[in-house]
Amino acid sequence: MQNVQELERYCLTFAGAVTDYPFGHEPVVMKVSGKMFALLGVNDEVANLSLKCDPFMGELLRMQYEAVKPGYHLNKRHWITVTIDGTVPEDELKKLIGESYELVVSKLTKAQRASLSQ
Repeated sequence: MQNVQELERYCLTFAGAVTDYPFGHEPVVMKVSGKMFALLGVNDEVANLSLKCDPFMGELLRMQYEAVKPGYHLNKRHWITVTIDGTVPEDELKKLIGESYELVVSKLTKAQRASLSQ
């Protein structure tokens, strides 16, 4: 997953995930039940991915990967931005996307969560 289109396709594999463009044609915003779980964009021809993240995990990821920074234009405690430059392994990206999705889903109402499994 090295570009926005591949990242978007992967995000859409999650139940109830949809693409939205609330800020214009970029960034691409991935939502579940109206809540953001990923933002996909391009800066200087390099894809980047912003994800909701547990604050402690975000801190560890920033220490482990130079490509992981505090969330760009987001709550820097609860969001990270990953530069898609090949230094963060694809399986780690998939795991981070899944964790972001789950963090958002966990805050949905019981009825909203139930509608995702239908």
